[in-house]
Amino acid sequence: MIISISLFAGLAERLGTSRISLNCSESGLTAERLKKLLSDAYPDAAPLISAAMIAVNQEYATADCPIRETDEIALIPPVSGG
Repeated sequence: MIISISLFAGLAERLGTSRISLNCSESGLTAERLKKLLSDAYPDAAPLISAAMIAVNQEYATADCPIRETDEIALIPPVSGG
């Protein structure tokens, strides 16, 4: 399956795009596993990816949230400032 992921803030800047795709043949993909696969695919952004929250269908996801190809996925890094 091909997972399309929207990126925001520092992640989009680090990867130079606001959208990436990941080809994944794993069954039972979870939000936590997706972050691991993305960290492996984009090692320069791994610290940001590991600290980011995943939203699935516009709701923050828990680590064990299942991911399906048709889901709307967003990776939202932590923000700071005021």
